[in-house]
Amino acid sequence: MIVGSRTLARIMVLAAKVAPTGCTVLITGETGTGKEVVARTIHDHGNRSNGPFLAVNISNIPENLIESQLFGHTHGAFTGADSTREGVFVSAETGTLLLDEVDDLPLHLQPKLLRALETKAVHPVGSDCPRPVDVRIIAATSQNLDSLTEQGKFRLDLFYRLNVIHLEIPPLRERPEDIPLLANYFIDRFSRVFRKSSKALGPDAQAFMLRYSWPGNVRELEHVIEHAVILSEGDQIGLKDFPDELVAAHSDYPDNLKQAVSEFKRAFVKSTLDRCHGDSDEAARELGISVSTLYRTIETTSLAS
Repeated sequence: MIVGSRTLARIMVLAAKVAPTGCTVLITGETGTGKEVVARTIHDHGNRSNGPFLAVNISNIPENLIESQLFGHTHGAFTGADSTREGVFVSAETGTLLLDEVDDLPLHLQPKLLRALETKAVHPVGSDCPRPVDVRIIAATSQNLDSLTEQGKFRLDLFYRLNVIHLEIPPLRERPEDIPLLANYFIDRFSRVFRKSSKALGPDAQAFMLRYSWPGNVRELEHVIEHAVILSEGDQIGLKDFPDELVAAHSDYPDNLKQAVSEFKRAFVKSTLDRCHGDSDEAARELGISVSTLYRTIETTSLAS
């Protein structure tokens, strides 16, 4: 994972630290922030790296098939079960199973997942015999599980069982310093894929990217850069190479890079101060500057108002 921000760097350090332990991990963050990438990093740095890494998005499975997809089923367990099938718990044996959008697991199946986690065994649909499984579970969600437990939509005991280690991935708009790094990474990657010469980001493209809020996070940035690499000519990627509908909907981007950098600095300092609850000393340490420099920055970027 491309890391520029200190917040994300701390998360990746923690991910590397918990990787060898085999404990259950809960990863939260908005859609597109890179939760699966973090989960795979944990797998790759753990003792199960030689085993499979299997990612299953529960929201993509029809509700009537979730139980058999997760835990398997026996022949004749239900209409259409023409043969015995192993579920994803067994398929990920000796490796790691990522249960993405775990909040979409129906309430009546949550006790069965809890039992599988606690007993390290699954009960296939149609069978009374437990099937031992050796698999590490990582859960991910874009929702607030605390809120869902209060609403009675997610079991508190399952939440506690999943939330042994919690990693929260901040959205891209809260770590704008990662945007240029990610953009250049995707430019290099897609230039190789499409066999095009490597390109630089033009000033207008940079200005736009630093101003845009990236609601789709890293995934959206990746798709925008892929689009731009395909269409670009010459040795620079300009705003003209970005999707028309994106630029048209956000035509109030800065006129130049200097303005964009100024706005970037203001947003970066503000997000750091917010994260530090207004503590100037702590914010200055995070930013890697002196407190006096922080105060000058606050004044010059109109944050004081």
